[in-house]
Amino acid sequence: MQSAVLLALRPGGRHSERGGRRRGELEEAEKGRMKRTIIKDWKKRLSYFLQNSSTSTNMKANKGGKHHTYFRPSPEEARLWSEAFDELLANKYGLAAFRAFLKSEFCEENIEFWLACEDFKKTKSPQKLTSKAKKIYNDFIEKEAPKEINIDFQTKNIIAQNIQEATHTCFSAAQKRVYSLMENNSYPRFLESEFYQELCKKTPITRAAQGT
Repeated sequence: MQSAVLLALRPGGRHSERGGRRRGELEEAEKGRMKRTIIKDWKKRLSYFLQNSSTSTNMKANKGGKHHTYFRPSPEEARLWSEAFDELLANKYGLAAFRAFLKSEFCEENIEFWLACEDFKKTKSPQKLTSKAKKIYNDFIEKEAPKEINIDFQTKNIIAQNIQEATHTCFSAAQKRVYSLMENNSYPRFLESEFYQELCKKTPITRAAQGT
């Protein structure tokens, strides 16, 4: 009771409290607005990806100037992705779509790490194995890495020791952890997304296509 009286008597006390609460609400609203804007932007990109991919469309990729061809899957093929996570990852178009979806959820580092590990396991040269191991560690594992993944401290320490004499199993535990995270969290959300549902729809046949 005494504290309430003191607050009421203090000049601007209640006004300051309300002002602070109001500022907090405004900050939260602004954060929410920014997040919605980013998600909306990526939804547009996903839609563009969908609309500009067809059975005859080439998609040019990345900095190295390499060209990758992604064929838009049939609705039947897209539906297969819902049967198993591996079905999605094994399909080039499905993998590209899943990566774009993860980017919209701000967790693309998971699929990028998993792909880096897949490439790492195929490396034959001991010298390249060591350099790739260090790059993966610097990019994804060490504290405050630019694409740091969410794994426990003990696993990070084991990896730090293992890369000194790199083997193909350096990142196995971390890769399994990230795979499980994607399979149990991001993958179900991807299957529920409008983008995936659109892929599963049959494209209506227009009169022009029928030639009538």
